[in-house]
Amino acid sequence: MERSHSASYAAAGVDIEAGYEGVRLMREHVARTMIPGVVSDIGGFGGLFAPDLAGMREPVLVSGTDGVGTKIRIAQLLGKHDTVGIDCVAMCVNDIICCGAKPLLFLDYIAIGKNDPHTVATLVSGVAEGCVQAGCALIGGETAEHPGIMAPEDYDLAGFSVGVVDKCKILDHNAMQPGDVILALPSSGIHSNGYSLVRKVFDVEHADLGMYSDELGKTLGEALLEPTKIYVKPVLACLKAADVRGVSHITGGGFYENIPRCLPDGLTAKIEGAAIQTPPIFHMLQKQGSIPQRDMFNTYNMGVGMTVIVARDDADKALAALHAEGCDAYAIGEIVKGEERVIVC
Repeated sequence: MERSHSASYAAAGVDIEAGYEGVRLMREHVARTMIPGVVSDIGGFGGLFAPDLAGMREPVLVSGTDGVGTKIRIAQLLGKHDTVGIDCVAMCVNDIICCGAKPLLFLDYIAIGKNDPHTVATLVSGVAEGCVQAGCALIGGETAEHPGIMAPEDYDLAGFSVGVVDKCKILDHNAMQPGDVILALPSSGIHSNGYSLVRKVFDVEHADLGMYSDELGKTLGEALLEPTKIYVKPVLACLKAADVRGVSHITGGGFYENIPRCLPDGLTAKIEGAAIQTPPIFHMLQKQGSIPQRDMFNTYNMGVGMTVIVARDDADKALAALHAEGCDAYAIGEIVKGEERVIVC
């Protein structure tokens, strides 16, 4: 069938045919994410998914939406567009598992100044990789060309995910009590938050991002673009193996904003700062930017991408389950009585 074409729309800056080519190029990446439950192909008005609810008494849908933020600018400066899609998926699915839910599906949204099919397909390849890591399906999305609003080479990337959990298995934070153990799930680096400060400190618009750093063991650009870890599979395994009482995704706001989101009133997370395994990029950032320690822990994950709080008697079982999934988790503290919410000592 002959493709539609509008010379008038093209003259206004929107290339419909480039959109068709982008869809053609991304199909092989989307195909990698197909799992049982996918009903529709991409290109329809809506993505269709039939979840397997067998064994669930009261299925509850859990949704999450997020974007990559200004980390996008690092990818643009480096001309490397195949990893920020992983970040996009991670920011959504890592939130969903904090409720105890398993992600099922994902949709992406790409806004771009000028639709370059190869750039768009490369972005989607990263989204697809993130979906594979999370075990969910990429069932649709949107690419919007914004001539006159965005510079031709600019783009932004956001996404939306839906998961499911049986109502009786939604994490009950009220079961938490003093003595529960706080486990750290290591991050891969800065992940996807705090990049406005990162870009200011390192002056990325003028820095040599390709210069190798002995301190980092890689280039600065590689360290800054390192994809966000996706914790779905290790956390789901942990939920099956142990009495998990709280999970926090350490994103913008760092420890002080995110850990309290899973704490009941009257309890505080007491964390041993010396136990935290902090990657070199954070030390470099703090030193070069003269950033106070409190601000670092109130902005960044500091090497802890997620915390899992478990009953003390189940700590070993939880660690074994996480390690079996390739996550080098370790204990960093405990829950105590108090109103401080978070203490890093």
